[in-house]
Amino acid sequence: MATNNMKEMLDAGVHFGHQTSRWNPSMKPYVYTNRGGIHIIDLQKSVAKARKAAKFIKDMSSKGGRLIFVGTKKQAVEPVVEAAEKCGQYYVTKRWLGGTLTNFSTIKMRIDRLKKIDQMREKGELNFYSKKERGKIEKEYEKLCSFLDGIKDMKEAPSAMFVVDLNKEHIAVKEARRLGIPVVAIADTNTDPNEVDFPIPGNDDAIRSISLFTNLIAESFLEGQKEWEQKIREQSDKQVDKAEEKAAAEGKQEDLSGEGPSVVKVARGRKMVAAGMAEEVEIQMELDEKQDDDTDADTEEN
Repeated sequence: MATNNMKEMLDAGVHFGHQTSRWNPSMKPYVYTNRGGIHIIDLQKSVAKARKAAKFIKDMSSKGGRLIFVGTKKQAVEPVVEAAEKCGQYYVTKRWLGGTLTNFSTIKMRIDRLKKIDQMREKGELNFYSKKERGKIEKEYEKLCSFLDGIKDMKEAPSAMFVVDLNKEHIAVKEARRLGIPVVAIADTNTDPNEVDFPIPGNDDAIRSISLFTNLIAESFLEGQKEWEQKIREQSDKQVDKAEEKAAAEGKQEDLSGEGPSVVKVARGRKMVAAGMAEEVEIQMELDEKQDDDTDADTEEN
């Protein structure tokens, strides 16, 4: 299973929290000490929590679940997009639109509009519009892409959510909790870890720290996905085997229930003869009878 050790976290600066004046008391169990007015996160607990979160993501993925990455702060955009594309999952990096999960039907309408414009661009249909209209449509397309490109293939609510900054993405977290969607998140010292199901104590501002955790989540998802694909293959093979066994059984039953060669009675010797052999036997019988008649005739003459 994908994991991060303490050295990797130290190198990425995961242990650096916020100023002591900005901390959330709920993070006290995860604070090791403070240096120069900065809280230092206990990396032993970070490693344990990261391992627990990774296991959850792997288990979820192994059951065919889907994941959405949410990170709209500037330093989170690139790591989130890379991790999401790596494991082929959804992501939001521009701004979380209210109702993305709780009012998905409305969001779906905007997604459909995005896909429609995309098709128009591919088919060259925009050339039939005036320059002003094309400019307006292109502007609309760019705006929709920035907000919806990462979720344009989403047809239903994901099975889990990964969040980079709990305070910044509080709307997304609330929507997920309302729908009962488990949330994994990087919990810095200025956040409340009790708001999510799987908090990972760590720095949510440094790019290297964010990349470390987003990559961990992506790797864990891919491991679970392999198990899911293996299950699908095994189920498919079993279905094929059952279908073949059923077909073979039906074919055997048809052979047994078929009429087969009919049997006819032949007077001479009371033998039971198959229909295919009936003519030959009758011919032979006639020859035998003729031979007997000739023998009798010879006897009489003598």
